[in-house]
Amino acid sequence: MSHITLISGSTLGNAEDIAKYLSKQLNIFGFTTKIMHGPKLNELVLNGKWLVITSTYGSGELPKNLQPLLEEIKQQKPNLSQIHFGAIGLGDSSYDYFCGAIKKINQELLRLGAKRIGQILKIDALKYSSPRNYAEKWLVNWIQLHTTK
Repeated sequence: MSHITLISGSTLGNAEDIAKYLSKQLNIFGFTTKIMHGPKLNELVLNGKWLVITSTYGSGELPKNLQPLLEEIKQQKPNLSQIHFGAIGLGDSSYDYFCGAIKKINQELLRLGAKRIGQILKIDALKYSSPRNYAEKWLVNWIQLHTTK
């Protein structure tokens, strides 16, 4: 089929775990994948498909391993018009800035021309004891949308 780069940002490892799990699921569906935990902008191919998975900490902040990427994107303002992406946020809805990190990344990617496939998946730690299963259900729909892009 095609290639998907999974970009994860995690403080406690949950987003990395989801990225690894979804990568395996995508492989089953025939996609090739590459997982990048907190990549630098120059390590990313600026065309194709990305699946961004991040947790949120503090006041809606990105994990420390993903914050540098967002800063590079803001400073360098690359043309992302050849990127189609999916977005998954992990958080806790008891906090005011629930899934704030994925919202920030989504906003910046869209501002620079990237096109989001489907809706942002927001996984609430208070509702879902198994975020993998919830993410997998979303992924099946995302794959269907992906194949039309």
